[in-house]
Amino acid sequence: MTDEKMYHPMPGWFPLAACLGGILFGGLLFMIGAFTESAVAILLGLPLIPASFIGLFGCMAIAPNQARVLLLFGEYKGSVKQSGFFWVNPFFSKKKISLRIRNFETGSVTTPEQKDAAGNVTHAKSRSTGKPSKVNDRDGNPIDISTVVVWRVVNTAESMFEVDDYEDFVAVQSEAALRNLASRHPYDSEDHEVSLRGNTTAVCDQLKIDIQERLDKAGVEVIEARISHLAYSPEIAAAMLQRQQAQAVVAARTKIVEGAVGMVEMALDHLAERKVVELDSSHRASLVSNLLVVLCSDRHTQPVVNTGSAHG
Repeated sequence: MTDEKMYHPMPGWFPLAACLGGILFGGLLFMIGAFTESAVAILLGLPLIPASFIGLFGCMAIAPNQARVLLLFGEYKGSVKQSGFFWVNPFFSKKKISLRIRNFETGSVTTPEQKDAAGNVTHAKSRSTGKPSKVNDRDGNPIDISTVVVWRVVNTAESMFEVDDYEDFVAVQSEAALRNLASRHPYDSEDHEVSLRGNTTAVCDQLKIDIQERLDKAGVEVIEARISHLAYSPEIAAAMLQRQQAQAVVAARTKIVEGAVGMVEMALDHLAERKVVELDSSHRASLVSNLLVVLCSDRHTQPVVNTGSAHG
């Protein structure tokens, strides 16, 4: 692992003025030497111009939330994270790296920018919308799932030297962590165990931890990971929908029966307390049956008026 070192450069305004002044002063000495045929002035002016020009390459401007990784002939010298205008050794290679918060959706494809022979950008960098990944859950059901990952670089040395392309590394490892997580949990659960649909918050927290473990070596911090799409794959979606509908009907019927039994019990208690009518066991059973039919039916009931005797 490469340890990040902070490099503290000097402000760049004085070196910039010195380099520009050196170029002007060197040109002036060379012209004076040429007119006066002074070899000393020419010898002083000639090296001063290229030296001052090379010194200009040491100037660098760093915007907020950007950093520069400094290399000297392949040797890591440090990283500059503060924003401003600075001057460093002009022979340093200054690798730009962004510290800004970024996000992406798994399944998206990034197209790098393209330039022509003259260096003009012909196609800007673009990214397609995320396409859900097809993966089997713990029970073997094919599902479509995707996630949005919010991340940023916190260790410039590891991001630059430990992985080849840290942005691609983040995308690939996030996709792998999402697939692994989806295969460890069922899509839905009836026995209160952790499921992808029923425990979204807990699943997202675990997904964030899994992605962070994979990206630690790249100097990346995962700020948030949230599931953005979750559904059964089209080939089994209709069957799973029927199963969910059946489960919903059973659950609703269960609640209706529980409520109906409570209402029947309350009706019998009120009749007994107020002594509205005395019911024997057979009429009590008939009343319970009729009330349950009325309360549990999903259609309007048709009343039947008994015109006979109370015991007929």
